[in-house]
Amino acid sequence: MSEVLELKETQKKEQTITRGKPRWLRVKLPTGEKFKNVRKLVDNYGLHTICESGNCPNMGECWGSGTATFMILGNVCTRSCGFCAVATGRPESVDWDEPERVARSVKLMKVKHCVLTSVDRDDLRDGGSIIWKETVQAVRRMSPGTTMETLIPDFKGEWRNIDRIIEAAPEIVSHNMETVRRLTRKVRIQAQYDRSLEVLRYLKDQGLPRTKSGIMLGLGEKEEEVIDSLKDLREANVDIITLGQYLQPTPQHLPVKEFVSPETFANYKKIGLEMGFRYVESGPLVRSSYHAERHMF
Repeated sequence: MSEVLELKETQKKEQTITRGKPRWLRVKLPTGEKFKNVRKLVDNYGLHTICESGNCPNMGECWGSGTATFMILGNVCTRSCGFCAVATGRPESVDWDEPERVARSVKLMKVKHCVLTSVDRDDLRDGGSIIWKETVQAVRRMSPGTTMETLIPDFKGEWRNIDRIIEAAPEIVSHNMETVRRLTRKVRIQAQYDRSLEVLRYLKDQGLPRTKSGIMLGLGEKEEEVIDSLKDLREANVDIITLGQYLQPTPQHLPVKEFVSPETFANYKKIGLEMGFRYVESGPLVRSSYHAERHMF
């Protein structure tokens, strides 16, 4: 009988979570001239942004300040992660003009710090790493004063593909763990927890000055699991960590198990700094590219 009552309480809690969000997750709708200018540039140049494809809650704030995170290699991913709003399927062929278009937009927007990310392209032998390298080089050629962060996929752990990112030498290279070890198989179906750690460790071992990763909370992880993941990332010599609230993009995606309080996020920030991370961004609305310019310590 107690098990039935416990199940009903769990179901009731999940229904409540689905119906409404707490006040600390409310954001303003995108407005302002700067937002409209970025919107126009993105449309005119046929660009993809993770701001839109990922349903980011900070799009209004970031675009309103004249910044955006560009998503290269199309907007269809070969992987089907349970948390991600980006479309899954068979991607279109590689657009070799994309690096120049992205670089022109960065220059027109007068971006001081540019964040680049991409879908997973497991259909390509190089995993998309050639386009990655060419995009970084194009931005650097057209906007030599712009610093860059590259939020990369795992490239299936193929070092020759990761080496192209290292050769391009962006100021920050990021690869997100997304969740704790226990939930990785469920949250990131085609990814591997230890492989992601190895990618981050390899990047640092090759002499990159700043590496970064991110974790979503609210998927059913336990506090000790979050702390264990933070320890794993520090052992991989990661410099920067972001922690944010998972938000279910559609009813077909993984449900939110918990809305984590701002106080809990603040505690994780304290723990992360005590572990030795050089920068910790932790809060309900934090995403991996949120306030990315601050990570250029």
